[in-house]
Amino acid sequence: MSDISLLHAGETATIDDRIRGFPAGHAPLPLAEIGSQGWKPYDGRMSLPLISLDRAAFTANADLMMRYVRDHGVEIAPHAKTPMSTTLAGALLRAGAWGVTVADIRQAAVMLAAGFRRLILANEIGGPAAARRLASLLSAYPDAEFHIFADSPELIAALADAWTGRDDLPVIGILVELGAARGGARSLDQAVAVLDAVLAVKNAAIRLSGIAAYEGAAATADPDETMTRIAGLMALTADFYRTVRARVGGDAPLIVTAGGSVFFDLVIGALQPALAGDPHVRLVLRSGAIFFHDHGVYERGLASLDARSGFTIGGDIVSASEGFRPALRLWAEVLSRPEPGLAICGMGLRDVAMDQGLPRPLALYRDGKSLRSLSGAAVIKLNDQHAIVSLGGEMDVAVGDVVEFGISHPCTCLDRYALIYGLDEAQTVTAAYATSFG
Repeated sequence: MSDISLLHAGETATIDDRIRGFPAGHAPLPLAEIGSQGWKPYDGRMSLPLISLDRAAFTANADLMMRYVRDHGVEIAPHAKTPMSTTLAGALLRAGAWGVTVADIRQAAVMLAAGFRRLILANEIGGPAAARRLASLLSAYPDAEFHIFADSPELIAALADAWTGRDDLPVIGILVELGAARGGARSLDQAVAVLDAVLAVKNAAIRLSGIAAYEGAAATADPDETMTRIAGLMALTADFYRTVRARVGGDAPLIVTAGGSVFFDLVIGALQPALAGDPHVRLVLRSGAIFFHDHGVYERGLASLDARSGFTIGGDIVSASEGFRPALRLWAEVLSRPEPGLAICGMGLRDVAMDQGLPRPLALYRDGKSLRSLSGAAVIKLNDQHAIVSLGGEMDVAVGDVVEFGISHPCTCLDRYALIYGLDEAQTVTAAYATSFG
């Protein structure tokens, strides 16, 4: 994969010091010029906290995941909800992604406006009002290839009503969703009821695209129970695929889509044998966070993937834990040293995720230079604007030092930021990626 391009066409925003990271008092700059200022997150110029992307790590993660999907003969439509950056989504398409996944109508609007035309909306959207909103959006994009999850005859009826009598809309493809613990039909009978509803309204504007599931929602705190639940969901998906194929005939093109960033190997292992020999079916993963990785929930997830020898390329077992690299960092200043062994940093609940674990102190910087690793230090609590950091004993940490943190769960951390600062291997800002979280 070539290196990440800075901008997609038309991204010409001017950035000023109201945005995290942008130096206070600095004259406004076009987004395209931020990467040529020579800023570093720890050199005292940038306003902290900020979030950064290791560009080399992101590129390497994309290369590795694309090698994996090509080797296994599957496609991938990375979930764009993780960074909500059209630039980064475009980089993954150029690397070989089949399409882009979104979670709601607004996210679809962002990606469509940026020029993306093959989308999976991996969620139910609601009822008649939501169907009308979706139709209103898609009327501006008649060339879109648009697939949407549905798990009820009610949603099918709403979509059919919104599409009736319209000749300005693209064909909408229905993916009947099977699920566990979240949306999705829970049984074959429920799925067949949705299938019947789709086939009853099928016409030139509405068609059956295939089958969808999300195995990550089946996960529990018990690893054995998680494996059992995922296996059950994949077995149901395979059974329903056979039912669908029998109903629509052998030549109808179908998509079967599942696969997040932790259990995608189980999806491939369970569904590929069921789909084998069918030249008209396409298995599509939707992994998104894997391209960013982290120092928490996905670190643990890839360790589990390795424990089950699940990441293979060319028939060889590859260490996912060693192959994928955390690409995101959060940077904050030390504000106070009120007690021995304790540091208060200027980062809190408004700045970093904690739903899947607290951030991890990685390294300390002083006067624009790297000082030391912070191995042994730990965030023990977050307030709105403060991180309470236990130093694990007395360390040379001073007010004004900058701490580099790893994060856990990119999806609930990135949405706090309007800009992601792309760093080169010298940790100099060489790009800035606008996000569109609304």
